[in-house]
Amino acid sequence: MAEASDPGLLTLRPPEPPGPVAWVRKNLLNTWYNALLTILSFVVLYIVVSAVLRWAIFQADWRPVTRNPLLFLVGSYPRAELWRVGVSLQLVSLLLGISSGLQRGSIRYLAVAVGVILGASSLLPLTGEMDSLTARGFLFANPLLIALGYVLASRFAISGRLLSVGWLASLVLIPILLRGFSQSEAVPTVETTAWGGLMVTLFLAVGGILLSFPIGVLLALGRRSSLPVVKLFSTAFIEIVRGVPLVTILFMSSIILALFLPQGFRIDRLIRALLGMTLFSAAYMAENVRGGLQTIPKGQIEAAKAVGLSNFQTTLLIVLPQALRAVIPAIVGQLISLFKDTTLAIIIAINELLSIGKSVLQSDIEFLQLQLEVFVFIAAVFWIFSSVMSYSSRRLEERLGVGER
Repeated sequence: MAEASDPGLLTLRPPEPPGPVAWVRKNLLNTWYNALLTILSFVVLYIVVSAVLRWAIFQADWRPVTRNPLLFLVGSYPRAELWRVGVSLQLVSLLLGISSGLQRGSIRYLAVAVGVILGASSLLPLTGEMDSLTARGFLFANPLLIALGYVLASRFAISGRLLSVGWLASLVLIPILLRGFSQSEAVPTVETTAWGGLMVTLFLAVGGILLSFPIGVLLALGRRSSLPVVKLFSTAFIEIVRGVPLVTILFMSSIILALFLPQGFRIDRLIRALLGMTLFSAAYMAENVRGGLQTIPKGQIEAAKAVGLSNFQTTLLIVLPQALRAVIPAIVGQLISLFKDTTLAIIIAINELLSIGKSVLQSDIEFLQLQLEVFVFIAAVFWIFSSVMSYSSRRLEERLGVGER
């Protein structure tokens, strides 16, 4: 066997990556029409970007946003109880830092982005209630907690299972902390009618995503079930819900549902809105998952049964992982759509981000002519969250090799 020092041994090295000039010539200027399209694209891009930046920096009046940052964030949540929101955000920051220490890739980039955004927010020239040392201190503490979580995960043996328990516990503890207790003086009850802004948008989006995904998977499996009752129920639910607009579902969950409840029994209106969005999204999620289930060859199911796996084990260990992997783009697209659909809650008087924006415009006669600035700000918030979800989806697809093998 030839040694590495043998002069006759041929050593193959990967080709050197092309330099920036060579890359531009190969991909952008390789033909005359590509060169023309590249130049035209850069000219159009320069005109559009320069016009947008010139308007945003020199012409736009951002007073509706800079004067009411807390209103956009938490709505009318009692200002004396804002420490609950700060503690909840810091808990998420700590868990995000630990996650970035245990897992590389998109989680780490997300942690850095969140830390930079929250740290920069503490230095912005905001006015009103946000212009205080306490509020800025709560914001600035988040990047520090992200860094602390990263250090803890790097130096101590924190298992992934323990981190999962922490995330699940936070999903239960944060709503309880924000809601409070009726008999407590330290943490009194804050009705959801006082909630608003980005906090309500995230509550509806995160709650809808976490609840609609397992329900959608069960409906997809039920539609393919050999049991007639289960198959009929799943099919009827999916087709009926998909044939009705989300606005109708929200009206039914907010108004009509109360007519069928026992006297004296009341479901909070925010929970009713969450229920409607969850059921609506679950029907579409079920069809996405069913598309993935149909891509699994029957030979794999037969092979699993041949080695002694039960139907439950075959579905859980063989079918579902491959089916979900195949439809990651469709699932994430549905989740992004659900996040943007939270704006429809304005129709049933839920004070989500868009509703708060309209309220701010009507709060001062000077703001009536500044609708463009407010709606651009709201659109930017939705774009940031949607872009993060889309980027995370692409990184997950690359990690799992979707479309490659």
